[in-house]
Amino acid sequence: MKNTEEIYQELMKDFQERSGVAPGADCDLSVRMWAAAAQIQALGIQADWVLEQSFPQTAQGVYLDRHGQMRGLSRMEATKAKGVLRFLVATPQLAELRVPEGTVCMTEGAVRYQTLAEAVIPAGEEFGEAEAEAVEGGTSGNTGASTITLLTACPVAVTGVTNPEAFVGGSDQEDDEALRQRILDSYARLPNGANAVWYEETALSHSGVMAASVVGRARGIGTVDVYIAGEDGLPSEELLEEVRADLQQRREIAVDVEVKTPTEKAVDLTAQLQVEEGAVFREVKERAEAAIATYFSGKRLGKSVLVAQLANLLYQVEGVKNYRLLSPEADIQADATVLPTLGTLTVTEMEA
Repeated sequence: MKNTEEIYQELMKDFQERSGVAPGADCDLSVRMWAAAAQIQALGIQADWVLEQSFPQTAQGVYLDRHGQMRGLSRMEATKAKGVLRFLVATPQLAELRVPEGTVCMTEGAVRYQTLAEAVIPAGEEFGEAEAEAVEGGTSGNTGASTITLLTACPVAVTGVTNPEAFVGGSDQEDDEALRQRILDSYARLPNGANAVWYEETALSHSGVMAASVVGRARGIGTVDVYIAGEDGLPSEELLEEVRADLQQRREIAVDVEVKTPTEKAVDLTAQLQVEEGAVFREVKERAEAAIATYFSGKRLGKSVLVAQLANLLYQVEGVKNYRLLSPEADIQADATVLPTLGTLTVTEMEA
């Protein structure tokens, strides 16, 4: 694009050719020409920007969202990580203790989680549990087991909190590049109301469906099985029924459609980490566990687990100098009916 000076010189040259008069650099006409050149350049910048927003290949933000709407696609919102919080007492009490719904606990990195129901510690017992979720959506809420350890406001007798299993299912809002790819794919793989792409996109149009895979002729000619995964892995029965009802209403005539839960395939992961000088192993471990938990989301439906991906994920964690991935030792294959999930995660410090 021409800059203001180039436009100004062209205007002055054209004026001189047409009038036969060469205006002085400090005359009123020159000042007006410079102001006009600045406005012409601004219009050129605006025109280029408008052109970029006119095509999904280059559009950004809300304008990319509008291209998606034209294809029946919307940007996936951030989701909250979910899990279970366990509240502990040092000495079993004679009466039951109740931890209110909405109680907030934290990791040492100040990531907050709140209970979704009241936790009850029965009389004579040492702990009680309640389902919980991250206060904020995003991958920052994914964390490994035993990392949520800070209490806020709890009954006096409650002395500790932990999470016996990892909190998973947190995902960031879909960024422009991911949405752009889905939009472009929708042009390359056009649904026609009968092919696998149509069933897949119809399932993905439901809020809470993170991934979908389709198996044609799964039970013979005229049958279609649709497998879906939710935000934190396996879909809820409510989500299954919602997608099932939609597809039953919109399916082809004489086609038998079933919406199914994929088969879980737990992947145990064991790794050793060497941290950089000055880094705290406990903090690096938490970040590594969160990164692994984020990887094993519902989006992994039908996708193989590659050792190279896991290794690269660990190496990219802030504070990791070196690593040793002990398991899995080989890639774990998955077909359209399988959802790889995180099994036992063990992260220890590598010996010097």
